[in-house]
Amino acid sequence: MGSHEITLQINGEERSVHARNTDTLLYVLREKLGLTGAKPGCLNGDCGACTIDVDGQPMKSCLMLAVEAMNKKVTTIEGLQNAPIQTQFIEKFAFQCGYCTPGFIMNCHSLIQQHPNATDTVIKDWLESNICRCTGYKEIEEAIKATLRNVQQYRS
Repeated sequence: MGSHEITLQINGEERSVHARNTDTLLYVLREKLGLTGAKPGCLNGDCGACTIDVDGQPMKSCLMLAVEAMNKKVTTIEGLQNAPIQTQFIEKFAFQCGYCTPGFIMNCHSLIQQHPNATDTVIKDWLESNICRCTGYKEIEEAIKATLRNVQQYRS
């Protein structure tokens, strides 16, 4: 099975890479482009450690083929430059070992973009797509709520 060159829009840059039709986006990001922020966890979409943003939607990169990402805007944790949720993760100590943190941050970033007035129910629903065995979700919820408060203050 051969590979062919594909062009992806990653973190605001156009990147060309040789990939097979069966290569997952996670594999291409990590192994071909050196973007190791998205982590390989379960590799079947359950844990969310590989979550990235594709055209404004959180996407588990282990479930998406690289060729499917052509003509889409892909943002990885490396592409978030001091996003407010990153600051709140630090201030609320919303991580322990850190392995799943990039996936959580990407999921939370999309939540904040799509639901600036998210209720507790919406927040809990979104967090169900990521699994962390190292810590509780309380600190992560606090980080989201603090970010949402700051966004609302900025808008008013």
